[in-house]
Amino acid sequence: MKSKFFTDRGKIRNHNEDSGGIYHNRYGQFLAIIADGMGGHKAGDVASQMATTLIKEKWEQSNQLQTPDEIENWLRDSIQEMNKALFEYASNNEECQGMGTTIVIAICTDEFITIAHVGDSRCYLVNENGFNQLTEDHSLVNALVQSGQITKEDAQHHPRKNVVLKAVGTEEYVESDIRSLEWDSGNILLLCTDGLTDKLTDDELGERIQSQQDMEEKGQQLIHLANELGGEDNISLILVQHDVPQEEGEIPC
Repeated sequence: MKSKFFTDRGKIRNHNEDSGGIYHNRYGQFLAIIADGMGGHKAGDVASQMATTLIKEKWEQSNQLQTPDEIENWLRDSIQEMNKALFEYASNNEECQGMGTTIVIAICTDEFITIAHVGDSRCYLVNENGFNQLTEDHSLVNALVQSGQITKEDAQHHPRKNVVLKAVGTEEYVESDIRSLEWDSGNILLLCTDGLTDKLTDDELGERIQSQQDMEEKGQQLIHLANELGGEDNISLILVQHDVPQEEGEIPC
């Protein structure tokens, strides 16, 4: 499994409130996380870093998880523990009151992937059906789209498009969306913050993710394009590619 984490401060903000990472547990199982902190200078940094660190530590000590049900239950419990830790920290530290973070997490095995998210950070999958979004934003504009009050095109330019309806750490309890699905050799996952998706449409993202460039080139180009289009927000993404089976006699690099 190939993977790479990219993050950039953007062109306007003077600090990066995004966090993320790629981690393996004691059994070599794979987890990727992206977190987009909110709550102003320092607080957003604290929230996203806490979320990433907590899930890293918990994953590295986890037991081997075999089935989608086991992984989904682990994620549900872990996100609630994360939420409680952030909520209590914010309650006990005045400068961090109101802080929170979006999260999107992918746990990948050879046979299936399990995706969990809270907020408007997203996960996309490239497979035989093309390039498709796996997550539904917990945002005001997405709620308006789903209720038929505005179109997806309207949502791209809505003045309140960055308003999230739930995040980790802002309330005593948070419910995450979790799903599992099969994936195959050659499939690609994209996890990303809204610093990327606010600037590039799904068609533009899909075109670049499915290009023949290598993973490093794809990630750097996406960061560059988001910055060229304004770069008002921090930009973070993780690319994960399911290994293509080697041909018989092929020597691994």
